[in-house]
Order: sequence, then structure tokens, then C-alpha cells
Amino acid sequence: MSKGEVGVIAGFMHFLSTIITLLAVSYFGILSMKKVQTSQDFSVGSRKLNRYQISGSILGTVVGGASTIGTAQLAFQRGFNAMWFTLGSAAACLLLGFLIAGPLQRAQVDTIPEFLSQSYGEKAGFAASIITSFAIFIHVIGQILSSTAIFTSMFHVSTAIALLVTIGFILSYIFYGGFLGTSRIGIIKTFLLYFALIMSGMAVYLHFNGVEGMLHAFPDRQWFNLFSGGIFAGAAQGFSMVIGIVSTQTYLQAMFAGKDEKESQKGAFIAALLIPPVGLLSTVIGMYMRVAHPETIPKQALIVFILKYLHPVVGGVAIAALIISVLGTASGLILGIATMITRDIYSKKINSCADDRQQLAFFRYCILGISVISGCFVWGNADSLILEWGFLSMALRGTTVFIPLLGVIFYKKRISAEGGLKAILVAPILALMWGIYGIKTVDPLYVGVLASIGIMMGYSVKEKKKSFPAS
Repeated sequence: MSKGEVGVIAGFMHFLSTIITLLAVSYFGILSMKKVQTSQDFSVGSRKLNRYQISGSILGTVVGGASTIGTAQLAFQRGFNAMWFTLGSAAACLLLGFLIAGPLQRAQVDTIPEFLSQSYGEKAGFAASIITSFAIFIHVIGQILSSTAIFTSMFHVSTAIALLVTIGFILSYIFYGGFLGTSRIGIIKTFLLYFALIMSGMAVYLHFNGVEGMLHAFPDRQWFNLFSGGIFAGAAQGFSMVIGIVSTQTYLQAMFAGKDEKESQKGAFIAALLIPPVGLLSTVIGMYMRVAHPETIPKQALIVFILKYLHPVVGGVAIAALIISVLGTASGLILGIATMITRDIYSKKINSCADDRQQLAFFRYCILGISVISGCFVWGNADSLILEWGFLSMALRGTTVFIPLLGVIFYKKRISAEGGLKAILVAPILALMWGIYGIKTVDPLYVGVLASIGIMMGYSVKEKKKSFPAS
């Protein structure tokens, strides 16, 4: 058999195992529909989820293309410094478990804007819902762009077909089962991703001839230094992830969904334990590709490794796991937006008399609408716009929610309702303006967070003086 024939067979096996895996996972997502009877089932699983379902929901969204493909890409260029994305994600999950899960569970709400409105008023909750929905939408566009790029490069299909397939898979994950669908897909994705990365890690270990071989391949120990880009820069990357995750509806929704406080906490801790190995294995693979195939385009390092070094059937499953990682992240984020729009806008501002059946139907219409609009953005060649503005997604989420959320949890008796509203409105605007006109070396996220702290402290002091007038 010629090399060409072997290549054709291998390519067919890659294609077949990838498609079978993707369709099987979609089937499990659709099956979640059987457990959805009410809008509470759809949004938070009726608050009956155990620790494994909660961790599956978190992992299903947080472990996406950036944790795998993006980490391998950065490792190809910088080494262990690439692990900050996953380390920051794990730290955020620890924060969720130790400090945030309890207060969110006791609040008995479905969204972060609902939680904030209890202390800052309905206007603050409405503003938070609008701003964070827009910020998360920007992130969704990036995930759909990534998925479309994978389908077009892997299967040589047109952008239109890749886009339709992407939207179709996303809908199969969440349109029927909602939160239960993201949880189930997250658990399956975690198993598939670990299988793929462990197999890849074993192959790297053998080709490096062990740890000593890897150390010999990189005599400059900066490749193994987490802070190779500087201590402040490394810590800032991790801190940005903590703020971003703790400020995003999708991850906090998992805390609302636990059947009790302990299950929510343990779900966050399991996620924190499982995230770093994904980053470590992706990093090692990226570094191996730097040595063995330096001509590789960095962003393709992980995919090229899988295609070159894994058995075609295993490789197909691995490619499917990477695709599911990207799709799962997009699905979880879309569900978070739909939850805020349905609970905070539709049922309170548009149709306050909506019964549960109407709310459940609106949930699904909203998911369909967000998915279609996202597809239109990508189809309209908006990638340059997203690349230019995508970095502001994290800043907008973090500056809108992070400090007001911590204020409610830790300083509830000292915070000012007016200060919270002003912080939610003004801080993201300042971050946005800084991103456009400010010093590029200073992240807009930090400008917005500092502004939020200043505004809330200022109004708290002002109200305290009103409470104790001078004699």
C-alpha cells in the first residue's frame, strides 16, 4: 500500500471517528430534554444538581479553546508561562467554592443581576444584565469564529457549512436541556478531553525520552518559568481570569444550581482540581512541537500533534474533544445570556405576567436568536472587529460585576445602593474609553476595577456622613 493510500485511509478514519463522537455527544445533549419540565429545570436544574453535575457545568464552559489550543500555542512561544489561563481559572473556582457559593445559594435567585438588585435596586440589576450580556456576547462570537476555523481547516468545507454545523451543535447542547444539557455535555467533554490529552502526553513523554530529555531540549530554564514574562505580568494574567470568571453569569449559575451549599462548593473544588492538568498537558505538547516541528504555525501546534502522533481513531476522538470544548464554551455562555434576558428583562420588564410555560418557551427562543445573531456576525466577516474589541469582553464583565458582587457578600451593611448603581454604570464606560484612548500597556480591566472601588467607597463614606450629621 502506498503512502498516499495510507494517508487517505488515515484521513477517513480521522473524519469518521470525529463525526461519530460529535454526533454521540449531541445526542446526549438532546436527551437532557426529558428532564426539563419547567423554566427552573432549564435555567438551574431546579437547584437539585450534585457536585459532579456542577463541576461538569463549570468545566463545560471554562475549558474551551483557550485552555487547550490557545495554551499549546502560547507554550510553543513561551513555555510554562502559558499555564496562567488554566491556573487563573482554577483559582477562580477555589474563590467560588470558599467565599461565593454560600451567599449565592442562600439568595435563591437565578442570575447575578437578580442578586445585585437585592442590595442596589432594580435599576442596578437591569443595567448589569444589559452590560454583561453584551460583554459575554462578544466572547461567544470569538468561540464561534474558532469553531468555524477548525471545521474549515480540518474538513475543508466552506465557511457557510462550517457555520451552520457550529450553530447546529450548539443548539443540540442547550436548546433542549438548558443547564442540564451543559452539565451533561461538560462531564462527557471532560472525560473525552482527559483521554485525548493523557494519550497525547504519553506520546510526548516517549518522544522526549522522559523528563530528562525535555530538560535537555530546553537548556534555557526560562522555558519552565511561570513568570518568564515578569512576576507582575504573570500574576496579572491569573488575576484577570479570576475576575472574569467570578463576574460571569454562566459560572455563577452553577453555584445557584446546587441542591445545597456544600454540593455547590464541592463542585467548584472538583473543577479547580481538574483544570490545571489540562493546561499542563497542553503546555508540554506545545513545547514538544517547538522542538520537533519548529516550522508549525503556533496556533495549530496541538491539532498538528494529534494528527501526526496519535492513532487516527484516537486522533479523531481527540479532535472531537477539542471541537466540543469550543462549542461547549459557546453554549454555556449563550445559556448565561439567555438566562439574564429571560429572568431580568423579559419576565420583569416585558411580560411580568408570563407564566412558567411562556418563560420556558422564551428561554428557547432567546437561545435560538442569540445563536443566529452570532452566526450573522461571523458570516458578515466581523472577525477583525471581534479581534480588535474582544479583549474588552473580560474588562466589561469584570468592571460591571466584580466589586459590586464582593460588596454585597462582604460589606453588605456598609455599601450604598446609589454607589452600586453608579459603579455598575460608570466603571465599564471608563474601561471602554481607556481601551480606546488610554495607555495600551495598562489593561482596561484594572482601570475599571479601581474606578468601581473608588465610586463605591466614595458613596459609602458620603452616606455614612449623612447618617451621622455634625452636631
